[in-house]
Order: sequence, then structure tokens, then C-alpha cells
Amino acid sequence: MNKNTLETPQEEGLEPQVVVLRVSNMFVINYNYLVIDHINSTSIIVDPAWDLERIEQAIEVSNTTLKGVLLTHSHFDHLHLAKPLAEKHNCPIWMSQEEIAISGYDAPQLQPIDETPIWVESLKIVPLLTPGHTAGSMCYMIGNNLFSGDTLFIEGCGLCNDVKAAHHMYESLNKIKAYVNETTRIFPGHKYARSPGEQFATVLQNNIYLQFSNKEDFAAYRLRKGQNHAKFFEFY
Repeated sequence: MNKNTLETPQEEGLEPQVVVLRVSNMFVINYNYLVIDHINSTSIIVDPAWDLERIEQAIEVSNTTLKGVLLTHSHFDHLHLAKPLAEKHNCPIWMSQEEIAISGYDAPQLQPIDETPIWVESLKIVPLLTPGHTAGSMCYMIGNNLFSGDTLFIEGCGLCNDVKAAHHMYESLNKIKAYVNETTRIFPGHKYARSPGEQFATVLQNNIYLQFSNKEDFAAYRLRKGQNHAKFFEFY
């Protein structure tokens, strides 16, 4: 199997299948996710970027119709290919209304969303507003899988610009902790050491940012001096 294409070991027809696509542009490595509903032969793509050919190939191999593009936030490495995919497949692009407002992102197929669940055939998408990394960041729960963008990584959380953003991040991580269960698989936008798809029980044990009991201590640690921010981009 190509090291850049992985599949979660899920039984068809029960949980949606998640095809993990590792894509890159020079030193920036992202993880895109094709979520497949085998019952209806449909799929959606999360945060598509960098390699249109590989994404299109994954859609073709899945023998599905692409029905939507989910964006966790407005940073370019997460939305780079949203427009061309939506145009070709005539499908919507979903982004939180808060993120659209702060970023100015626009596209003919763009549909602002709140936390109202989205149904794509039998595929239920539950948006969770999780500000912190950006003011309108969203995570998406599909089946027992959480697509967490740059909010929650397996080993950490996204960068925060200031104390207010860090407080929001703390609240967002607690929101995730309250919503998911121990077996929920976490699929972030980037990988550092551990691979996407770890169960939340493992993430909870190994992620220091999930251990804080108040937002002040969390913010002090997230914004601590002496951090080497270059390491934030040491993706794998």
C-alpha cells in the first residue's frame, strides 16, 4: 500500500470508510480525508489541498460520487483545492459562518453552516464549532470519527495568537472531550509522530493540552515563552 494512502479498518456498511491522503507542498504536509458512504456510493472530502490528481484518483477508486467539501478553517493549506473540486463535482463547500465572516473566503458553491447536522444521503455530519486556532474553526463528527483540522492533534493542539484565543482553545478542547467517546478516532490536519486515526483514549493519555483543569494555566502553557515555533511545521 502507498505510504501516503491509508484506510481505517472499518467494516463497510456500519461505519463510513475513511481514506487518509497524505499530501504535501514543499515542507508543508497535510492530511486530507475522503469519507465514504458505501451504502449510497457517495463521499465527502475534508480539507483538500496540494494534490488534485491524487484526490481525484481516490474518488475514482472509491467508485463514489463526491457530494461535498468540508473545511475546518480558512488557512490556505486546508482549502487550497476546495474550489476546483466543488466546481468539477458540482457539490457544496461547507465552512462555519464565523470563519467565512472573519476570513472573507468566498466561492460559488460556499454554504455557511452552524452546528446543525448535515445529512448527505445516510451520512450524518455533526459540525462542532471549536474556536481557538482561528475564531471560526470547526471539527466534524462523522460516525465515530472526529476530523479536527488544526484544533486537536494527536500530540497537541493548534497555535493560538493571544490569550483570548488560547482561552477559546481550552474551551473547545473541553467541548471535544465532552462530545467524543474513548473509541472515537481522531483525524487531524497534520501529523507529528503518531498517525491519524488514533482512538481518543490514547490521545487523552498522551496529549498534555487535554490535562489542564483551568483556562488560565492552559493559556500560560500554550503561550509560554521560548517555544520553537519552527517545530510546529515539522510535519510527517
